[in-house]
Amino acid sequence: MYGRKVKLRFFFIVLILLSLILSVFLILKSLEENVVYFKSPSDVKLIGKLENKKIRIGGMVKKNSIKISSNDINFIITDFKNEINVIYSGAVPNLFSEGKGVVAEGYLKDRSYFEASKILAKHDENYMPPEVKKALEEK
Repeated sequence: MYGRKVKLRFFFIVLILLSLILSVFLILKSLEENVVYFKSPSDVKLIGKLENKKIRIGGMVKKNSIKISSNDINFIITDFKNEINVIYSGAVPNLFSEGKGVVAEGYLKDRSYFEASKILAKHDENYMPPEVKKALEEK
C-alpha cells in the first residue's frame, strides 16, 4: 500500500517525536527535585496536607517578635492577615530586622510552625551595603 520511502519517513518522524517526548519528560523530572515553592502565611493556613517538601515562606518580620537564644533565632512572619512562627539556627543577613521583608526557606512542621534552613532578607533597589557606604563616605 505505502512505499518503502513513506514507511521510512513515518518511522523517523515517530522516532523523533518519541525522543522529544522522552527528553522533555526527563528534563521536567530532574527540575522537579530542585523546585522550591513560595507561600505566604495565608497560603500555609490553606494547605490541606502537610507535605515534607522544601518551601519558601515570605512576608514581613513582625515587630517585637525576634527572640534570640544561644543557638536559635525565633521570629514571626506575617502577611498582615496570618502569622507563622519561624525557628532558625545560623547567621542571619545584615538586613534582617523587625518590620522588614524576609523570605525563609525550609520545612513546614505544622500550619503555625516553620523550621528554616536559610534566611533571605529583602531590600529595595536603593540598598547599599554598609561597608560600601562607609568606604564611599571616607573618600
